[in-house]
Amino acid sequence: MTISIEAHVAFHFDHPTDFLLQMEAAAIPEQILTGPGLTISESEHTARVPGEEMIGERIWLRCQGDFTADYAITAQIDRTIADISTLNALPPHKLPGETVSYLFDSRFCAADRFQPFVEAEFGGTSGGARMQAIHDWVAEHFAYAPGSSDATTTAIDSFVERRGVCRDFAHVVVALARASSIPARFVSCYAPDVQPQDFHAVAEVFLADPGGEDANIGSWHLIDATGMATPADIVKIGLGRDAADVSFLTCYGMAALQAKNISVTRG
Repeated sequence: MTISIEAHVAFHFDHPTDFLLQMEAAAIPEQILTGPGLTISESEHTARVPGEEMIGERIWLRCQGDFTADYAITAQIDRTIADISTLNALPPHKLPGETVSYLFDSRFCAADRFQPFVEAEFGGTSGGARMQAIHDWVAEHFAYAPGSSDATTTAIDSFVERRGVCRDFAHVVVALARASSIPARFVSCYAPDVQPQDFHAVAEVFLADPGGEDANIGSWHLIDATGMATPADIVKIGLGRDAADVSFLTCYGMAALQAKNISVTRG
């Protein structure tokens, strides 16, 4: 699958302001990138730093006045896609060390609070079958409602209100997975069928590979309960415990968003 991406953002900073920008697709084996890449306006300071799990990069910037960033890339997606409903979960004591932090509560995903619910609602399932049930439950019970949440909305808030945007859907799936003892992380990405077109967010869960439950072998699998993206056409930007780890802009001061235009197409 070939995905073409064009993105433009513009901000204004009244005072010299430090911020982290993360809007480039990650250069990882499952997505081969070609194209001009990122062009940013002049700033006082620029430095690249690795993203979480060394997937993707952030850019430290310091700027006053107007700032623009333009990004154009083509991504060739070549990732293994499994039917997650057929996969087992690895028991927690057999999980690889790098996955353990994705079992814990995080800023927006208080997984412990959901343990009674997952046992009551999904108690007859486990592993990938439970993840499929969680996906289906969120897809059925939540409304996609632009403007219904903000940067402070947690998985618990979204669970109560039964609505949100992609960020909120992903947070709920992540929290329900962790409450089920399945490592789950938040993935920022591009995808062609997102409406309205914007940066997108999905969940990713760690499950045993076929025959891998006894061999401690597993892999990560993408899940989008909004139904707007599939693993075959998701272009990863970065990942983390929740949205706090992987926002496209993390600003240490006041910023005024002046423009944001995203175009993602197949071919």
